[in-house]
Amino acid sequence: MVDQNKQQPDHDSRRRFLKYSGAAIGGAVVGGVIGGALTRQNGKNVADNAPVPSQTAPVPDFNQATMFFTQSQLRITEAAVERIFPKDDIGPGAVELGVAFFIDHQMASTWGRNGREYRMGPFNKAEPTQGDYQSIERHEMFTMGLQALQTASMSKYSKSFFDIADEEKDAILTSMQNGEIMVVNGITGKTFFNLLRILTIEGVYSDPLYGGNKNMLGWKMRKYPGNQMAYTDIMEKNEFVVMDPKSLRDHFGTH
Repeated sequence: MVDQNKQQPDHDSRRRFLKYSGAAIGGAVVGGVIGGALTRQNGKNVADNAPVPSQTAPVPDFNQATMFFTQSQLRITEAAVERIFPKDDIGPGAVELGVAFFIDHQMASTWGRNGREYRMGPFNKAEPTQGDYQSIERHEMFTMGLQALQTASMSKYSKSFFDIADEEKDAILTSMQNGEIMVVNGITGKTFFNLLRILTIEGVYSDPLYGGNKNMLGWKMRKYPGNQMAYTDIMEKNEFVVMDPKSLRDHFGTH
């Protein structure tokens, strides 16, 4: 009898464990019952003190990062392109659309190094109808143009180009456009300005894949449909149909 009495507490303990663990009904609620029993100690619910999960933070645009420019060159580019395509009541300007990053990616690409172009001399002065043919590469000419903007700003206003007033930026860019500022021997500011203007427009309206036209806002301002797969459902309509634009990414299948 003594030995049986000694074993009774162990038997009762096992019964209590099976009851609270849920093992008696197949063990399916072990975690839930034990966890509930533990969190309700002394009449308190531990979950009441758990931190409230914060809202999901917006996903950053990893495409907006420099691949070629220094930070100073990026700021000069942003200041220049914003004067060519400024923000107004119609929509965002070049900076908000990521145009400077578009240009940065182009300078870092094969195109920026004239990689697929004939690069042998002679490098003679071309006729106005023939365009420019320089011995230096495109990315070199562009960075020299940025330096020319900075030099002109420091010389005339004793400030960096991105720190001067908008009308002062316009004055320097106008001098560039008129060829009054020399970029490098044989290349005037006109050549640089023309390239800057073309790249600005391309950055506003190209597919966001290339770094500009952020969130397709450039297309939305023009009511441009972007990269649609087909227009068969609207091609016979007489009225103008506004469509939500689609980028190349919209056609990327999920896996």
